[in-house]
Amino acid sequence: MARIPLLQLNEISLTFGGDPVFENLSMIVQPGDRVALVGRNGSGKSTLMKVAGGLIEPDKGEVTAGPGVTVGYMEQDPDLSGYATLGDFASANLDEGELYKVERAGEGLKFDPARPVETASGGERRRAALARLMAEEPELMLLDEPTNHLDIEAIGWLENELKQTRAGFMIISHDRAFLRALTKATMWIDRGVVRRQEKGFGHFEEWRDKVWEDEDSQRHKLNRKIKAEARWAVEGISARRKRNQGRVRALGELRAERAAQIGRQGAAAMALDSGPKSGRKVIEAEGITKVYGEKVILNPFDITVMRGDRIALVGPNGVGKTTLLNMLIGKETPDSGTIKLGTNLEIALFDQARAQLDPDMSLWDSLTGDPDMRVSGKADQVMVRGMPKHVIGYLKEFLFDEAQARAPVRSLSGGERARLLLAKIMAKPSNMLVLDEPTNDLDVETLDLLQDLLGQYDGTVLLVSHDRDFLDRVAVTTIALEGKGKATVYAGGWSDYMAQRDQDDFAESVVKSKQSAARDGSPQASAKSGLSFTEKHRLEVLPQEIARIEAEIAKLEELMSDPELFTREPVKFQKATDALVARHEKLQEAEEEWLVLEEKAGA
Repeated sequence: MARIPLLQLNEISLTFGGDPVFENLSMIVQPGDRVALVGRNGSGKSTLMKVAGGLIEPDKGEVTAGPGVTVGYMEQDPDLSGYATLGDFASANLDEGELYKVERAGEGLKFDPARPVETASGGERRRAALARLMAEEPELMLLDEPTNHLDIEAIGWLENELKQTRAGFMIISHDRAFLRALTKATMWIDRGVVRRQEKGFGHFEEWRDKVWEDEDSQRHKLNRKIKAEARWAVEGISARRKRNQGRVRALGELRAERAAQIGRQGAAAMALDSGPKSGRKVIEAEGITKVYGEKVILNPFDITVMRGDRIALVGPNGVGKTTLLNMLIGKETPDSGTIKLGTNLEIALFDQARAQLDPDMSLWDSLTGDPDMRVSGKADQVMVRGMPKHVIGYLKEFLFDEAQARAPVRSLSGGERARLLLAKIMAKPSNMLVLDEPTNDLDVETLDLLQDLLGQYDGTVLLVSHDRDFLDRVAVTTIALEGKGKATVYAGGWSDYMAQRDQDDFAESVVKSKQSAARDGSPQASAKSGLSFTEKHRLEVLPQEIARIEAEIAKLEELMSDPELFTREPVKFQKATDALVARHEKLQEAEEEWLVLEEKAGA
């Protein structure tokens, strides 16, 4: 028996006064569908969702929901006008007996339903919109960047809720880990065409590359055919002009076919100039603390940041990641302790709020009005890594077209604002990048390019992000802020941190068990009597130390697995080789020390 679709779009066409966004587009969403909607920034993903959700009327075509099907849409910038509190907005369509659903979603998504709308941040408003959608439980959920402004715990809650729901859903997200965990089909918008594959996002990049490879092959064959037909037209047409007009017309049709092909949008031409080298020691923090009122942000904390380090700060929203970041770069003063910045530092900051962009300024003025980018006497040029460039040409490198140059920043999508801010900071030489939530709203291809640039960057990187995949790809060290002032340094990215944290939790439970046994006077306690206090402590901490060294080795081996690293960056290859040898020696020493102490403890 055929299933009745949740939603059907038939022959949809839409323009906004210029080129068509979609033309004769058709798609179906079936019951239980779990779909990733992917495509480049500006390809029309959010527009398609708004058409599907009934917020935008197409120029022609039909949008049909199944009988009795409710469609819920979570937009990126929800309109909360007319509501006093976030809770009023989130519960507007619920019966009295269903209000508990908003409270439950509020706990999972970490927002306060009693917060007045007028004082709520953009992130809180988005979380309220997401809570409203989850509480209403429509048969089809349309989720536009639901993980933006969520911390990793809240993302985990949402991920678990969506795994358990019976509703169908379509998701736009830059968060690879989130999409891989949830989706079973992929819709790809590419140059106004929507393709569908019955596999989740984890298979998208392989599929995309195969489509593009086939497309390039077809284009190559078409060019060869046109070339051969054009040669015939020049060399042999005069003697057979009347008999071969059909072939001449066919040649014209081939050329028209090639002209009608829409070229793929290239990747942004992003580049980083690491500028002059900083000192070897970039930041040295000793015993730094921070308290706001009764809230402890940071207990005494020490860290030394060396040139070339890639350090990620992770933890729940509000725990103090940005505060610690600002203290480390000298923008904020600790309550106690000392922070010494290294010599010759040139810092480039990508801030979470995009505060460096004035929403009322045009893209043109955002670049030419920057004192660090201004070219004396040239209103149409900007200084880019020491060289003057025409502002339009530079904007095109970041995938903006000429028509957008004079448009206000407020007209840009979230991903376009992120690209404009990247254009500003990448124009200036730097030797330390400070990136506070850089991944929000960026498409997968731009994230890939940013990751590659960070891998090649000679300077130091400090990073705050909730994107687990990006953290794994970039970070070599992770500082985990876990609340109540606790901050712990771990080797590796997000997955390494989680593995080591689990080992730490296990080691802590073993220590508590031994302490309890010692109090009880059990045989286990007497078995440890052969160890001094210092030796007991070493035996307890060595498993964590070994795990950290193993994570460092894994990161170095991953770096050296690149077969072109030696020829491309021989200095970096040699440093990685030396570091790997040193880590293996350190691991062997730690394992031997653990064996000696374990044998002594059991004697």
